[in-house]
Amino acid sequence: MATAADMNPRPVRASEVDSAYAWWRLVASMVMSSIGGVGLWSSVVLLTEAETHFDIDRGDASLPYTAVMTGIMFGNVLMGRLADRFGVIVPVLIGSVALGVGYSWAAFTTNLWVFLFIQGVLIGGLGTSSTFGPLIAAISHWFVRHRGIAVALVASGSYVAGTIWPPIVEFLIDNLGWRDTHLIIAAICVVTIPPFTLALRRTPPPEPSVGAQMALDATTSGTGGSGAAKPPPVSLPVLQALLFLAGISCCVAMSMPQVHIVAYCVDLDLGQARGAEMLSIMLGLGVVSRIGFGMLMDRIGALWTLMLSSSLQALSLLLYLPADGLYSLYLVSALFGLFQGGIVPTYAVIIREYFPASQAGTRIGLVLSATIGGMALGGWMSGEIFDLTLSYTAAFLNGFAWNLVNMAIVVLLLWRARLPRLSIPRPRPLLVEAPLVGRWPGALR
Repeated sequence: MATAADMNPRPVRASEVDSAYAWWRLVASMVMSSIGGVGLWSSVVLLTEAETHFDIDRGDASLPYTAVMTGIMFGNVLMGRLADRFGVIVPVLIGSVALGVGYSWAAFTTNLWVFLFIQGVLIGGLGTSSTFGPLIAAISHWFVRHRGIAVALVASGSYVAGTIWPPIVEFLIDNLGWRDTHLIIAAICVVTIPPFTLALRRTPPPEPSVGAQMALDATTSGTGGSGAAKPPPVSLPVLQALLFLAGISCCVAMSMPQVHIVAYCVDLDLGQARGAEMLSIMLGLGVVSRIGFGMLMDRIGALWTLMLSSSLQALSLLLYLPADGLYSLYLVSALFGLFQGGIVPTYAVIIREYFPASQAGTRIGLVLSATIGGMALGGWMSGEIFDLTLSYTAAFLNGFAWNLVNMAIVVLLLWRARLPRLSIPRPRPLLVEAPLVGRWPGALR
């Protein structure tokens, strides 16, 4: 089977890192991520519609979102491995077709379990996942000096999707209904994504040599960018496990406002449309947040950026507790969007700093899968907490508690990264070449 390298029309020079082509590739990746990201948000807007359509309660109505997030969780790893093996174009094209088939099938189903299968396997597992993790991993190969902002921009595609898709889906549902809404989404995904893959035909340049990297580091001292693996703060298996847990915990917290803000506004008699607007504002400012934190990441490093963004997200979750009016919810949702956007891109940069480049797609896919798993778990958990308490107060507190777990992991990694590495000279061993009996004292060296 032909690989991406076989389709490359000319060799790629290392000088193309951070080049004009790399930035054009970044723009194309952002567009595809924004289109394919519809799978992340369509089920959020349709949460209360699903209650009516399938005649279910709030907890069960959260299951389609949980299914799509679970699908993306596994799909990120699968598509990441495909990208490492065959190049990023292959998973993106598979995803485009899967989204088209999935939304077309969803338009005609009246069975909840079939709908959950479509959301989990086609829309999440094969569709949206292909335009998330693989594109983030792929763009990290094309930037060194500006890797933080590049990764953040591609990761922001999911937030651009959250900004543009909820109002579109809300408008289509109100005017055309369930079936036509899904068919239109299917057509958009199939028609618009494939042309942008033409910008991804070149294979990435090789990682810089040790000597070249030292020269580059000398010109970018004080920044967070690096093209070569650094000594990890803990062993690589432990680091992977800690990042996996950090991804779950931050996104359980993140999911409460993102998944339930529309339903929360309905319960407060503010209306579904106002909730969709708040979600759009939240995710639109999340794009601004990711750009800002991406620029900051190139200056102070990924771990410190993660600590700052995670702390601010925890604060914004607490601010939701006293906010129950229209304008206060608009304000807190805006703050939440500004604060939490910097978290997820930092994981990709941390992976690229400490792990081999050849494993980027798989390893970044694993950590991003954890973030998606956290969103899935948190979305379902918040719905169940609401059903038990008939209030979202406990759900916000649950998210805050998970956020504290994320902060504790980051503090541990920062502490380990700052520990001095002592170089203690070892005593010279005694070399005994023969039994000591009958040997003269000078035989010991």
